[in-house]
Amino acid sequence: MGWTDERVNTLRTLWAEGLSASQIAKQLGGGVTRNAVIGKVHRLGLAGRATPSRPAKRPVRLARPRPAAAVGAPALPRPRLATPAPVLQIVPPLEPVRQEDGTTVSVLTLNDRVCKWPIGDPADPGFAFCGRGACAGPYCQDHARLAYQPQQAKKKRAYGEPDELRRMMRLAAM
Repeated sequence: MGWTDERVNTLRTLWAEGLSASQIAKQLGGGVTRNAVIGKVHRLGLAGRATPSRPAKRPVRLARPRPAAAVGAPALPRPRLATPAPVLQIVPPLEPVRQEDGTTVSVLTLNDRVCKWPIGDPADPGFAFCGRGACAGPYCQDHARLAYQPQQAKKKRAYGEPDELRRMMRLAAM
């Protein structure tokens, strides 16, 4: 495939009209590919366009207004399900344990047997780790209560609503 003067002029006019490289390649035909068009455009220095080649964005769909409730029948109140109050684990703020030499546990002195709960701001020179004996994974008993909260019981569904409907209602409320 060769770039004749006629093809180059056609390329220039189609590019100025805002056609995409794929559309121009189809119109030129004769084995001209999209990549060949892009390469020739760059070699010719045809950067500007009269109109964008991308189609306009689709209009945003607005939410439909919700129908008003029926006038004749009063709405029945929904029964309230008793939800237990969440159990909060209150742990007093613990100071880092001081070793015999007066230092605290740092990143360099961490091991499997000490609590790795960070205390303070890491950018502060007084930053340290808890340092108490680890009993529940990487944390001491007090910090494990903070880190591992018990799973909350699932709420019972009112009127047998399916999960998908509840999820859609939650999303609509956002």
